[in-house]
Amino acid sequence: MIRSLYSIAVFVTDIERAVTFYRDTLGLPMTKRGSFGAEFLEQEPHLGVHPATHPKARALVGRETGLTFHVPDLLHFCGMLHDRGVRFITEPTKQSFGVMAMIADPDGNVFALWDDKAPDPE
Repeated sequence: MIRSLYSIAVFVTDIERAVTFYRDTLGLPMTKRGSFGAEFLEQEPHLGVHPATHPKARALVGRETGLTFHVPDLLHFCGMLHDRGVRFITEPTKQSFGVMAMIADPDGNVFALWDDKAPDPE
């Protein structure tokens, strides 16, 4: 019987560069590291970042992942990411459900960043 969703896989071409991005640039806690790649986030589901060594995995590098990270105080976080040179696909934009931005990792894998609380208009 299935108990839970354990992890979500993202494929990359350079695992060292990916670890630097996810751990150091985004600040995700790395929980495991090995020949499989690296695993991030302390609670399930984990984010598994894996080297794309198989032809089918290589075809999955650099795509829209469909993954959304919840980020309280998103505007401040996005400012830090800009300072760290992260590529934004979409700048933070106010939506009916909060604020959302889209970023890409060094391989072009795209993620959404979301804050459910939109900042008050000034």
